[in-house]
Amino acid sequence: MIEIKIASPKDTEQLTALARSIYREHYLHLWHPGGADWYMHEYAYAEDKLGKELSDPNVAYYLAEEDGIPVAYLKLVLNSVLKGHEEMSALEVERIYIHRSATGKGLGKQLMQFSLEKARELKKEIIFLKAMDSSTAAITFYQQQGYRHCGTLQLPMPDFQLMKEEFRGMVVMMRDVGY
Repeated sequence: MIEIKIASPKDTEQLTALARSIYREHYLHLWHPGGADWYMHEYAYAEDKLGKELSDPNVAYYLAEEDGIPVAYLKLVLNSVLKGHEEMSALEVERIYIHRSATGKGLGKQLMQFSLEKARELKKEIIFLKAMDSSTAAITFYQQQGYRHCGTLQLPMPDFQLMKEEFRGMVVMMRDVGY
């Protein structure tokens, strides 16, 4: 059974280890030498950065545990702005990462439904996310969850100079929250 619980600053070390572990499973192929280490240890999952985010009232991290063991996490930006839809109140699904051992069990769908419920609870009009344009399976999954394509972007240079160019493209997807 999967339990989803909110993470707090006391979970910083556990979240850091989980994020890096899942990232290694799925995303090392995106980078030139040294890039993945920079991303995991300096940019996205530095322990001090995650600690600050866990204390930010506009950011919510959730841990998904299977039999008490964390197997996934979800990062939501509770009050976000979607370019081109600035007049609409929005929640952003910034990260949804699942250990390979927990894939294929409906956890992704459960986390997306959980995100939608949070958006409804917060009275948001839309919910959105960004996905790598090369991740066709993820894009198809999001479409099955009611998301539609609403934009594109490129990860910025020089921050992402160590990422292989063919992986820097992103699609922006959104859906109405509906009540």
